Amino acid sequence: MAGIIHFRGPVLAAPDQVRHGLWSVDGRLTFHRPAPPPDRVLDGWVLPGFADAHCHIGLGPAGPVEAAVAQEQALADVNAGTLLVRDAGSPADTRWMQGGKEFPVLIRAGRHIARTRRYLRGFAHEVEPEGLVEAVRKQARGGDGWVKLVGDWIDRGAGDLAPSFPAAVVRDAVRAAHDEGARVTAHCFAEDTLDQMLDAGVDCIEHATGLLPRHLPRFAEQGVPIVPTLINIATFPDIAAQAEPKFPRYAAHMRSLWERRLERVAQAHAAGVRIFAGTDAGSVIRHGRIADEILALHVAGLPMAAALDAACWAARRWLGADGLEEGARADVIVCREDPRAVPETISRLDHVVIGGRIIR
Repeated sequence: MAGIIHFRGPVLAAPDQVRHGLWSVDGRLTFHRPAPPPDRVLDGWVLPGFADAHCHIGLGPAGPVEAAVAQEQALADVNAGTLLVRDAGSPADTRWMQGGKEFPVLIRAGRHIARTRRYLRGFAHEVEPEGLVEAVRKQARGGDGWVKLVGDWIDRGAGDLAPSFPAAVVRDAVRAAHDEGARVTAHCFAEDTLDQMLDAGVDCIEHATGLLPRHLPRFAEQGVPIVPTLINIATFPDIAAQAEPKFPRYAAHMRSLWERRLERVAQAHAAGVRIFAGTDAGSVIRHGRIADEILALHVAGLPMAAALDAACWAARRWLGADGLEEGARADVIVCREDPRAVPETISRLDHVVIGGRIIR
């Protein structure tokens, strides 16, 4: 039995809304004081569990990992306060985690869909353009309402980033996903790929390092959010150094995208583009780094309340999950200080509660 927990401290029900008096009763939240006394009392600033909008549980540097490793990944995320994960593509079938009391709520996107030999080996379902629509339908039916496309990657013949698929085929694929009731998100590094994806009616963009001023009104008007994955973009200089001897144009392009990463995120925020926090954990990024990503968004120019919103209240609404609401599952984190005023407090959480059970 989860019992009764009294959260005795300020409750951030929204970025600018503080309430007082929150309890977990048998794993569900309530703002009404229960008659029995609490089993535990937790002090501190209360927030909904973080949402990692770009995470790869079940994926390692060489592709799919064993179940035990996937479990370690998930528990590392939970320990850091990530209690909701939008899987952004995994070659491992992680459906066995869903509903597990110790795991974050997991929204799966199935497997990445990439052009043949145009992505990391062992990660994606690879197809040629004529097979894209059917591959999208298959992943849409096997996932939880999301499909992940690899929109661009290095074209070794051209020596630089290039779109993975022809624009007309991408439009057909996005339409097919929508017919299946799924949303489409796309990995996009380069500038021109963003135009292609916006034209196709995509629902989200991962990384979005190629954002230019011309893109911003379209993102805002079409309501397409971005997930910048800044702690992953920090690896671009190393990628460029490795590529320099064979692909100097690609290396220069990647450095240029890295150099303007913070400026582009700040411009997107100022233009009203929705931004969500995602770590890209699971390949080269270790799990449990959601606080680092939130703080990176803050460094990029988002006020701390907005950076928190990118991983808390707004992110949960976007993914169809409850926040700190009456009757919601008690997925809660507790900070010692107000994270809007003391950002670093999110890196040392006092308590993590999942389903009404205290994890730490």
